[in-house]
Amino acid sequence: MGDVWTWLLFFFIVIAILIMLIFQLICLSDLEFDYINPYDTASRVNKVVLPEFITQGVLCFLYLITGHWVMSLLCVPYLYYNVKLYMQRRHLVDVTEIFNMLNWEKKQRLFKLGNIVILLLISLFWVIYSALEDHDDF
Repeated sequence: MGDVWTWLLFFFIVIAILIMLIFQLICLSDLEFDYINPYDTASRVNKVVLPEFITQGVLCFLYLITGHWVMSLLCVPYLYYNVKLYMQRRHLVDVTEIFNMLNWEKKQRLFKLGNIVILLLISLFWVIYSALEDHDDF
């Protein structure tokens, strides 16, 4: 039963990352269509960037310590990219350059979204598989 709870925890962490990424994409799209100004967009996106990075790092660490090596390896490119952005101080959206970098910022988050959707589908599969496996034991 512990494996089911572990996979459920992973699933909800992936959902949290997915929500943060979708929020960032919505903010950038609102800026593109002129619904909000650049300052509000930058402040909203920048508020969730570090929590996204930390949550993704915790997810990768949890996969590693629980022995789910393949899932951990699937998280490593995303984690490496986030660490690289943070070390180069390019992780926050700049208010003055937001219009010039809008397409790049959206593409970057779409690639992250693709990675997270893959992790979400795999996690969902393992939640269902673990629940069915535990159900067969009774």
